[in-house]
Amino acid sequence: MYWLIGVGVRVGRFQVMATLQAARALILGMSESMAKSWGLNRAIFYAAAKQGFRKKPEMVRTKERMFRKPIEETKTVYHLGDEMAFKAVRRGQTYFTIGGQVQTDTDFERQIEARFAGMFEKAWKEASALLKKYDRDVLLSQRSFYELVYKPRRDTLAEKWTTLSAEAA
Repeated sequence: MYWLIGVGVRVGRFQVMATLQAARALILGMSESMAKSWGLNRAIFYAAAKQGFRKKPEMVRTKERMFRKPIEETKTVYHLGDEMAFKAVRRGQTYFTIGGQVQTDTDFERQIEARFAGMFEKAWKEASALLKKYDRDVLLSQRSFYELVYKPRRDTLAEKWTTLSAEAA
């Protein structure tokens, strides 16, 4: 049903979340490599959240602290706004982890960019332009990002980016 001639599988909500999260992280100050790791990590996190977690992360930051220091990290934890992810350093590069698995920019290319059949750069530019329209407060808030940016556009972007990928094939 989701197979398109010459393209493979369609661009879905998972790829939309990963792309928007990566663009969000880049805009908020991460390097592109680290932002792509963040994007894939957050897409995996949200997919797992749909299934339900056994226990919630305990590391919550106050709004005051979040706005004073939007990015904060320790040896094993990284905060982007009010969102927290576990991290690991491999060969001097910071990547994010979930379930003991590290998400690298190479993983992002394989699991996300490949779905775009060579048209990822166009989608990436669109995602970046879209996110630049939002106040920093929205980008720093996990809930606001989800409710105001991702949720209203997830299906429209999935369809649009699937069509873009199909036209490239």
